[in-house]
Amino acid sequence: MKPSRLGVIGLGRMARALLTPLLDQGVIARDQVRAVVASEDSARRLRDELGVAVARDPDEAWAAPVVLLAVKPQLLTAVAAAAPSPPRDSDGAPLLISVLAGVTLERLERSFPGWNCVRAVPNTPCLVGAGITGLAWGKDLPAGPRQWVLDLFGRVGVVKELPESQLDGLLALASSGPALAAVLLEALADGGVASGLPRPLALELALAMMEGSVKLLREQNLHPAQLKDMVASPAGTTIAALRQLEQAGVRSALIEAVLAAAERSRALNAG
Repeated sequence: MKPSRLGVIGLGRMARALLTPLLDQGVIARDQVRAVVASEDSARRLRDELGVAVARDPDEAWAAPVVLLAVKPQLLTAVAAAAPSPPRDSDGAPLLISVLAGVTLERLERSFPGWNCVRAVPNTPCLVGAGITGLAWGKDLPAGPRQWVLDLFGRVGVVKELPESQLDGLLALASSGPALAAVLLEALADGGVASGLPRPLALELALAMMEGSVKLLREQNLHPAQLKDMVASPAGTTIAALRQLEQAGVRSALIEAVLAAAERSRALNAG
């Protein structure tokens, strides 16, 4: 399967995070993309930032053999009601790839009859080719389109085929996770500033420390607890810092944050 055209319905941050590297790599040709957006501001960003044309008629985007659905989950019902009948060609049913948070395959297939539906849960680091995408599809999706989707998302990071029941957890950890990591990083830099470091240096050190710690964990195949114990010597500075984290309930707060994101994902499907 090698689709010649891509329709895009909606242009939020996630759609841009996916499209930007795919267009830059030449995986998708700019002149073969047609998008439907809700505002003139979004249309301007399409033209100026991505070099992609806005569809003159929404049906032009829906006529593509592959459509990326990237509207807000709350708009699904209205978008589905306005969508035309799916195009048919010799390759069979067209492909609908949804990045809508929390919206299940069952709901997608009910909303868009005649489409082969894929539920994708990417995250914003896809923008720099370091993303994580969880994928789930119905049992009727042919092998050709399935491999094409795997290859597509593989161009922007790690891909995980999962039972759909696990996608809310992946969304909470991997898709919401960059925001949680950013808060932690900012707080660490603030701690450096409070300790007397200039802010630019504090942020530089916090970033480098995070990158180095992840590299060490990966390359040495360490459990996080092993790294913690390597650094925390008896009666030292690190164990004093860890004691403060435990007293503040940071570990529990992070667990509850991930659980809250997963629950919100499930609630979005309920409409």
